[in-house]
Amino acid sequence: MFREAIILTVGGLLPIMNPFSTAPLFIGLTAGMDRRARNRQALLACIYAFGILVVFLLLGSAIIEFFRISVPGLRTAGGLIMAIIGFRMLFATTMVPAGAQPQPQEVDIAFTPLAMPSLAGPGSISVVLTAAPQIRTMNSDDRGMVVVGVILGMVLTLIFCLLVLRAASSMVRYLGQSGIDAMTRIFGFLIVCIGMQFLLTGISDFFGLPRS
Repeated sequence: MFREAIILTVGGLLPIMNPFSTAPLFIGLTAGMDRRARNRQALLACIYAFGILVVFLLLGSAIIEFFRISVPGLRTAGGLIMAIIGFRMLFATTMVPAGAQPQPQEVDIAFTPLAMPSLAGPGSISVVLTAAPQIRTMNSDDRGMVVVGVILGMVLTLIFCLLVLRAASSMVRYLGQSGIDAMTRIFGFLIVCIGMQFLLTGISDFFGLPRS
């Protein structure tokens, strides 16, 4: 039971979390940071994502019922956030005054948009919300073991995500400023598309429309 919980959690979360799709966003938003700051943002993003998923595993059903939030609503909100971030990247200004030195960005992007909605997004939260009621139906002896297995599966998944993000950050030094500017706009456009797809999927799920 313990091993199955770990395997099912990793198998369910990893394809949906998909750190490879978060890597372009991470590269674009951390282009002005040094290596230490980028690695710190990646670590914090994974820690925040873990905290979000654990909270929804333990308290998610109560939170959703109290605020009357649906999974399509979460997906739509996540899509809006990603689209806004993508637009900012797509139309980013890189001009600096003459004689001025560009300063590294100090903005904390670990929680939003990296942890939520990229890593712990609507899809990942829905997986956890689906598992929570099934765990509560088990007897008390198995329940604790399964909860620990699910949490350990989350840890393993996010360790893999951290490794992917740290590897992606090493690309920055090879691209140069002009390469980073170009990649930021390309990735910004892709993130706008992903965000709009999240938005449209959430709307279609809410109204029960067939997906194309």
